[in-house]
Amino acid sequence: MCDFNNLSDEEKLRYHELLMTCANNYGGLNFFLQLLEAIRDTSPHPLSSSYQDFLFDLGDVRWGKTIFNDKIELIKSTRVARSAEKSFLPNKDEKKYKKVLNLIRTLEPITFSVRPKLRDEGEGFDFKAFKKIDEETIILEPIFEALFFCSIDTVKKILTYK
Repeated sequence: MCDFNNLSDEEKLRYHELLMTCANNYGGLNFFLQLLEAIRDTSPHPLSSSYQDFLFDLGDVRWGKTIFNDKIELIKSTRVARSAEKSFLPNKDEKKYKKVLNLIRTLEPITFSVRPKLRDEGEGFDFKAFKKIDEETIILEPIFEALFFCSIDTVKKILTYK
């Protein structure tokens, strides 16, 4: 998803609608973009928080399990290496298969909740890290990828796509 220029028009529209729904549920486009900027500016990566949350002036992101830095690095390297593939999960004969499968099994049950600080601004939204299409096709959930890994410029392109 982060390679916006190589997406088909249908995919661009689908991602646009998905992220606009999230932005509207978070309080609007500006609040959503400020959340993304705050996540990108945080070091170490916000997913490695031992408190399983990312607190921000305009809201928060929470999840129910500690994610260690090695898992975050594996997501980063795998999503880059598998960007041209349909599935995040490598073939069974590839070296990283077992590591990626364990990563998916670890993160699959976790639900991420994004809530604005004031409930008047929106109800927020929930998402998972992965979407299972079938036994051999598992993809990164677009919201997860946009929120934690895509560049802000790419997310802006998706949000402003017509």
